[in-house]
Amino acid sequence: MSPEVIGFALLMIGVMMLISKIIRVKWRLTQKLFIPSSIIGGALALLIGPDVLGRIASALGTDRFAESGLFTSEILDVWKTLPGLLISLVFAGLLMGHKLPSPREAFRVAGPQITFGITIASGQYVFGLLLAMLVLGPVFGLPAMAGTLIEIGFEGGHGTAAGMAGTFEEFNFPEGQDLALGLATVGILSGVVCGIALINWGVRTGKTAELKSNAAPSVSEQAGLVEKERRRSAGTLTVNPSSIEPLTLHFGLLAVAVLIGWLILSGLQWLESKLWADTLELFAHVPLFPIAMIGGIIVQGLIQVFDKEEIVDVQLIERLQGFSLDVLVIAALGTLSLQSIAANLGPFVLLAVTGLVWTVGAFVFLARRMLPDFWFERGIADVGQAMGVTSTGLILLRVADPDLKTPAYQAFGYKQLILEPFFGGGLVTAGAIPVIANFGAGALFAGMLALFIGALATGLLYFGRRRTSTPASEPVST
Repeated sequence: MSPEVIGFALLMIGVMMLISKIIRVKWRLTQKLFIPSSIIGGALALLIGPDVLGRIASALGTDRFAESGLFTSEILDVWKTLPGLLISLVFAGLLMGHKLPSPREAFRVAGPQITFGITIASGQYVFGLLLAMLVLGPVFGLPAMAGTLIEIGFEGGHGTAAGMAGTFEEFNFPEGQDLALGLATVGILSGVVCGIALINWGVRTGKTAELKSNAAPSVSEQAGLVEKERRRSAGTLTVNPSSIEPLTLHFGLLAVAVLIGWLILSGLQWLESKLWADTLELFAHVPLFPIAMIGGIIVQGLIQVFDKEEIVDVQLIERLQGFSLDVLVIAALGTLSLQSIAANLGPFVLLAVTGLVWTVGAFVFLARRMLPDFWFERGIADVGQAMGVTSTGLILLRVADPDLKTPAYQAFGYKQLILEPFFGGGLVTAGAIPVIANFGAGALFAGMLALFIGALATGLLYFGRRRTSTPASEPVST
């Protein structure tokens, strides 16, 4: 693969992103649904690629676009390799720039949020594995690891689904990545649509603590624009650009975190190969990105000790993460195989419906019983994140609590610090399929069921009974 082809492939993603943003600004439907521009760009790339345009052209009698659509096969090959690298950058920066809280402080503020988040995430495994063992396997012939796809696609999102391509390949379930990417798309769209519907329901029934009138966001917010009077800096110049560009410095920190993660993973794989690889292989199949998060934690720990000048700016880290995620989503969706989804349409629909029913049902029936105060605002953020990405949860939270007057934002942030190293692309997500391959689906199901019951009981019997007298803490009733 020549450098020119790689460079041109990246430029094409930039063009797709620009076109998708114009579509978002001009097309009212995409605004009302809060569809991210990266999703629009990925869908556009898919439409003009070989699986849609190529097949239409072939049906019309020409094979000119059959292999790669309007692109080239080399460009698509580059795009296929990008998600695995970029998701490591995203995860390496999840905790970077944020002061690591003490366990006591995190538990005090976000304990209820953590138990609710674990309940949703472990429940996605429990119901997904039940579906796989009872229906998807016996009826459709899919492997038991299909039961992990709800958590990978919904809780993990496009980045996690794309980043686990190698794991799916290793365990002879390559169509799993396409199904997971499809579920991630269903999840992020449903997360916004269902979230806005739930917020309007909450306003009408008096369940929201702060929002008392129309929940509709402004026209500019729907278009994804920021009014001039509300614009803020995207980052801070913490070093002089004449010495090093601040964005370059922060990219270097992310790169170091990924390399530390790679060294840790390589060391664990070497240790496994020497000690127990003959009976069990776990780390050999773990992708890099969850371990890159551990590298990010190590780098953040060093930053807290040595960065006396506070040169690390969290907003610049977030800009690099956002850029990586946008490119990742377009590349992943643009190379999505619709054939795999079409060949497994029945299982795909069952997985999507199961994930939606469980996640929305957890909010409607459990959130008020597990979260002692401001349950609606706390819960709606978790629902958005568990069906899409963190930004989806934050969008819904800002709609329900525009001025962030409730403790939901802080609790949600702390919950992410505790939960993301494990679920939604963390160690549990990465290890689920290897565990099934080595010990069977029953072992993973038993572990997730125990975690689910423990988190649910803690939320209902401990945190749920610490109810405070807030507007959102009305007596439990349905």
